[in-house]
Amino acid sequence: MGYITHPEAAIHMKPAPKVAQFSSRGPNSITPEILKPDITAPGVNIIAAYSEDPKPVLPYNIDSGTSMACPHVAGVVGLLKRVHPDWSPSAIKSAIMTTANIIDNSGNPMIDETKHEASPFSRGAGVIDPNRAMDPGLVYDLTVNDYLDFLCTRGYNKTIIQKFSGQPYECPKNYNILDFNYPSITVPKLNGTVTVTRRLTNVGLPGTYTVGVKSPAGISVDVKPNILAFGKNGEVQKFELTMKADGTRVGRDYVFGELTWSNGNHYHVKSPIVVSMA
Repeated sequence: MGYITHPEAAIHMKPAPKVAQFSSRGPNSITPEILKPDITAPGVNIIAAYSEDPKPVLPYNIDSGTSMACPHVAGVVGLLKRVHPDWSPSAIKSAIMTTANIIDNSGNPMIDETKHEASPFSRGAGVIDPNRAMDPGLVYDLTVNDYLDFLCTRGYNKTIIQKFSGQPYECPKNYNILDFNYPSITVPKLNGTVTVTRRLTNVGLPGTYTVGVKSPAGISVDVKPNILAFGKNGEVQKFELTMKADGTRVGRDYVFGELTWSNGNHYHVKSPIVVSMA
């Protein structure tokens, strides 16, 4: 005898979310100064709609992995662009990353398949939170010249860069890729002291933000200025973050921390800090 029982939805599973075993891991093998992955999104056993393509003849199916995490993020990007049509792609990315959540539904830091706390190399900035991303307060924006300077650091010559710029572009003589205005801060092979620069653009109400730092193990972190006052929407403020090995760490493994700009109420603009020793 065969039996078919009525399926029951599994809800309120704990802990959730968590990083799947097959999810991509950092560090970035090509440009280690930029953290990858950026973000975590739903990707396992997702019921996905298909177009009415004859091969296969399916109105929907179940997909897993980045096959589903990518369209989730793309959909959120589309919604954010609709709400904020003046935002650049980098501003949207920043909003998604700095408002991401690293706490699961049991109130603990998100874990991976090993049942240990997930690091920025597995979860990125955290799990995407579309509602919070609509109103991030501050964003790390990028200009076209920022991207061209990045190409300069990768060794592209003037001829190739001009294909992107449309006109001759002079690479800066002293540009540091660590100053690329990304929503995360990554310093591979720290030797002594290093200072990185970031710019924040106000996309919320006027307000004053105070910095909070969770320093990576064995690394001292100093932020100047530690208070940023924004008087209007669109205002840009710059800050410097200086990192130094405090002498307590001798290994070369990566260590992780966090930088948060908060107005004490609604906005908490978070960035992962990732450092390894030389």
